[in-house]
Amino acid sequence: MLLAAQRRGLDTGPLLARAGLPATLAEEVPSLERGSERGTAEWGTAGRVLAERAPADRGPADRAPSERVPAERFGQLVRMLWAALDDELIGFGGAPSKVGTFAMMAHAVVHGSRDLREALRRAGAFYALFPGGPCFRLVEPAADAAGAGDADEARLEFDLSGYDDPLHVGAESTVLVAHRFAGWLVRRRVGLRRVEFVHPEPRHAGECALLFEAPCVFGAPRTAAVLDRADLDEPVLRDAAALKVFLRRAPVDVLVRADYGSTATGRVRHLIGRSLPAGRVPAPEEIAVLLSVSPQTLRRRLAAEGTTYQRVRDQVRRDHALAELAVGRISIERLSRRLGFSEPSAFHRAFRRWTGETPRAYQARTGPADHPVAPSVPSPRASGQQP
Repeated sequence: MLLAAQRRGLDTGPLLARAGLPATLAEEVPSLERGSERGTAEWGTAGRVLAERAPADRGPADRAPSERVPAERFGQLVRMLWAALDDELIGFGGAPSKVGTFAMMAHAVVHGSRDLREALRRAGAFYALFPGGPCFRLVEPAADAAGAGDADEARLEFDLSGYDDPLHVGAESTVLVAHRFAGWLVRRRVGLRRVEFVHPEPRHAGECALLFEAPCVFGAPRTAAVLDRADLDEPVLRDAAALKVFLRRAPVDVLVRADYGSTATGRVRHLIGRSLPAGRVPAPEEIAVLLSVSPQTLRRRLAAEGTTYQRVRDQVRRDHALAELAVGRISIERLSRRLGFSEPSAFHRAFRRWTGETPRAYQARTGPADHPVAPSVPSPRASGQQP
């Protein structure tokens, strides 16, 4: 990353200092005179800076130059490089990707995508409008393609041939950002079966496997992230408020590996979310059985994390409701049934408690312009309570 900035004439030393990072990092960037093989080989051990969580009480003077740096400081450095170059690809792309491009893509995805499949397709279509940027597409096996690979896997394929990326850091970072942004959208880690890269195996290949938590294949015909096809059906669970926070913190939340399922709250959220919108929300006792604990133990663990089953259930229902209403393709009555409410009036009361407005008002305010508000069919039991 520093090398790409330096090759565009940027003095990175002052930026490192402002980010609270040792200036010696700039000195460790390998030389790439005529594509030096030595520079390529050394990048994994000296010049490559990967952001992971690190003790916050250690200052730059206590940290070896090649040691990992705290994500917040690394994120600050990236933001300064963006501003200095007006390029979110920091020189890796064939042409600059102006600051704000990713944010506009994220808005298009969050406000217009029902599930991960649609989100990835929208993101790919958005970046296809810009020359020199990341070019990618979602590939799913055809229904009648017998024997053509695994029918239960999908591929997010990247064409990064236009990158100015002799050390392949830009390619690896692009795939990593796409993968972690996908996980952020659906509020859980998207497991990868494998990651394939066109470039030859680097010396830091082991670190790539740790970053992606999946086997990495080098020298492949195409660069691709391979995932379970079923994960594409996961609903997009982020709204405008969540996106605002995400963009304000960018790029920290895609640099740090989020673990959405290591807590009792995360596991309960995942199990409830998996049951929606096709099935019934499992009761606390059923959740406890699935987690191989007693209902009392589950309650204690949730209480220790400051929550309850009812609160987690309502949060999941709220996330699904916001996602469905923003897309604008479902009636409010049908949505209330899919979320497990006994009648639409109960859903109306809950939604007003969550957001301060009615489902119809939220749908009218946030739904896409090309999808009018879905008509409402009055319920005999609740006709007098419809807003």
